[in-house]
Amino acid sequence: MPTLPPEWMVVGLGNPGPEYRGTRHNVGFHVVDELAERHRIKLDKAKHRARFGIGSIGDTPVILVKPMTFMNLSGQAVAPLAREYGLKPDRILVVADDLDMQLGRVRLKPKGSAGGHNGHKSLIQSLGTEEYPRLKIGIGSVDRSHTIDHVLSTFKGDERDVIAIALDRAADGVEKAVQDGLEPGMNVVNQTG
Repeated sequence: MPTLPPEWMVVGLGNPGPEYRGTRHNVGFHVVDELAERHRIKLDKAKHRARFGIGSIGDTPVILVKPMTFMNLSGQAVAPLAREYGLKPDRILVVADDLDMQLGRVRLKPKGSAGGHNGHKSLIQSLGTEEYPRLKIGIGSVDRSHTIDHVLSTFKGDERDVIAIALDRAADGVEKAVQDGLEPGMNVVNQTG
């Protein structure tokens, strides 16, 4: 059976390498890994400095992507893949951490600014637009002078339970968004509190 071209690209932002596994900055990678496991999509392809896999979420053909460029250069991996597969920015759903959101909070937005996130800055520069959907996962905030240490730290104690629930809900939201549209996806994940 021929593979249908992907209708959506789901990108999880993070940093490659075992030293970054489990860090706050890598929640995007974790969501892509969860989706790959749920839908039996092997992330066994490598091109344009990205690891990716092609499969389906429900009946929707997707490409799941983990840039291997490090966070600050994510756009250099995503933009060439998007061009190769003919995907416009409004069909590239980017999952990333958000330092300004409460730990465990999840928000899906149809577009937005970089908000100080270097991965989004790179994507905006490489895609030439801010108009791509993004799913943000709150990793808790700290004083700006400690930002790097915070985003590269791992979750501790009770934080692990909170983030596990958030990552699961984020994956649920991505599934709903790619199958039924962004608004139904927002209804799954967006909340107050």
